[in-house]
Amino acid sequence: MSLPPNATLYIRNLNDIVKKEELRAQLYALFSTYGKIIDVVAQKGAKKRGQAFVVFRDLAGATSALRSLDGELFYDKKMQIEYARTPSHATLRHQDPNFVPPKLNQAMNAKKIKRLEKSLYRTQKMTNESGNEKTTRRREAEGDDMEVDDDDEGASKGMTTSNAQTAPPIPSVPLLPSAILLCQNLPAEVTDDVLAVLFQQYSGFQGTKLSAPDPATKSKTAHVRYDTADQATVALEALDHFQIKRGWNMRVSYAFL
Repeated sequence: MSLPPNATLYIRNLNDIVKKEELRAQLYALFSTYGKIIDVVAQKGAKKRGQAFVVFRDLAGATSALRSLDGELFYDKKMQIEYARTPSHATLRHQDPNFVPPKLNQAMNAKKIKRLEKSLYRTQKMTNESGNEKTTRRREAEGDDMEVDDDDEGASKGMTTSNAQTAPPIPSVPLLPSAILLCQNLPAEVTDDVLAVLFQQYSGFQGTKLSAPDPATKSKTAHVRYDTADQATVALEALDHFQIKRGWNMRVSYAFL
């Protein structure tokens, strides 16, 4: 049964003695005379010897190469060429720059997130140590005055708590779906790169914009933009309450702009 045409060609019966780098270069030189090539994949694993994929930018180039080169001698062996069963990842990336291979998507992002979490932990540890040293020096300099400050601070906190208890609750307003998401409760060490790792795995991702840390809560907020509200909704449902680091669960909602 013949396979449906697509821009990726599957080539068998290649000479498996040829080194991978040389094989890719020669395949590119041979097939590029029939159209623009965006990738050549040649692997040397035990089950993949003598095989390669040539990815054209368009179907016309792939079809022309298949008709002209199928059965031609290449390193003393006749090539067997047919359309690939499915479009290659290179083709899908060409069609959608945000495409991530489904089998690799979760594993790749899990590794990246783990590395980022370790980096955040180290940064937070250094920040805490630096803050503790500054606090110790300040207390030594202030001496007994700290006791007075503590009393004042306690009174201030009491007043704040009392005021907070008497303040009327703010009613929540349901927000309509939007292509822009609001991320809250982000640690101060979070960067745009950290957020991009999380949100770019969902189609339509455009970018992120972080705010400066809030002096009171030491947390950041960010806006994440998608092409459409539907795409943003998928990301919202997947990442709302995602744990950025221990004790920090990100809150994701539609941005009210």
